[in-house]
Amino acid sequence: MAARNDERDLLRQTVAALVDKHATPEAVRSAMESDLGYDPALWQLLCEQVGAAALVVPEELGGAGGELGDAAVVLEELGKALVPTPLLGTILAELALLAVPEPDAEALEQLAEGGAIGAVVFDDGYAVNGDIADIAVAAQDGQLHRWTEFSTEPVTTMDPTRRLGRISATATAPLGDDPGIADYAAILLAAEQIGAAARCLDLTVEYTKSRVQFGRPIGSFQALKHRMADLYVAVSAARAVVDDAIAEPSATSAALARVVASEAFTKVAGEAVQLHGGIAITWESDIQLYFKRAHGSSQLFGQPAHHLRRLQAEVI
Repeated sequence: MAARNDERDLLRQTVAALVDKHATPEAVRSAMESDLGYDPALWQLLCEQVGAAALVVPEELGGAGGELGDAAVVLEELGKALVPTPLLGTILAELALLAVPEPDAEALEQLAEGGAIGAVVFDDGYAVNGDIADIAVAAQDGQLHRWTEFSTEPVTTMDPTRRLGRISATATAPLGDDPGIADYAAILLAAEQIGAAARCLDLTVEYTKSRVQFGRPIGSFQALKHRMADLYVAVSAARAVVDDAIAEPSATSAALARVVASEAFTKVAGEAVQLHGGIAITWESDIQLYFKRAHGSSQLFGQPAHHLRRLQAEVI
């Protein structure tokens, strides 16, 4: 276990270094406004230097033979800076393809190398990476289907840092039973939300140290200290729940992770807007991007009310 933790710490540090160098706020804005919606050069670095797209693929199929927790570490670090990448949809497509007795080795190799972009379509018909997908799988009504021929179209969303798309199938092939790809999606998204919430809180704390009112930094006021302490507790508590879900994935742990991560990120982003004042809602401020990511993410893969109903069903 210690060796695995050391490996993940190194993975985290490597991704963080790439993000610091290649995903500055200016670079993120440039990527989100580009035709693809992400930076192909950074995506190539993530795939070649980190093996980000290969983490959950077994070694015998061209991957790194890692675990769900490894992918979660990378997504958390990318989430901190709101880095637009095709990683989440690609990992979900890999997990779907790996769920069948005889996985498509060629497709998995393409995805693991980063040469193909993956997407999984759930019941709502929308998909992360849906507008740029090369390989699409549907997880609907308890079954998995490979969409062998399909068309895509972009969907305008509140969050400019995450592209969504609608995929329409013209030819499909059954793969088998769905092992719970939506639960994996919920857990990985929750990890990304925790990263974004933590960074948004850090930015807010730093701002309150520099913003002066009545001759002193506003962060020195007792009332604001209490508010930021509450936010820190919310993020820390949510992180613990998400870590548990990563360690033991299930429908219940996934639903709980999504609820608490969404609540924590939404709370932090809302407070960040308040504590930054009017500047927070200007286009030049990064806080408005965190606010939009928080609300956009909370609606992905099932709204919070959906996950709460799943949890309610477990206890009744």
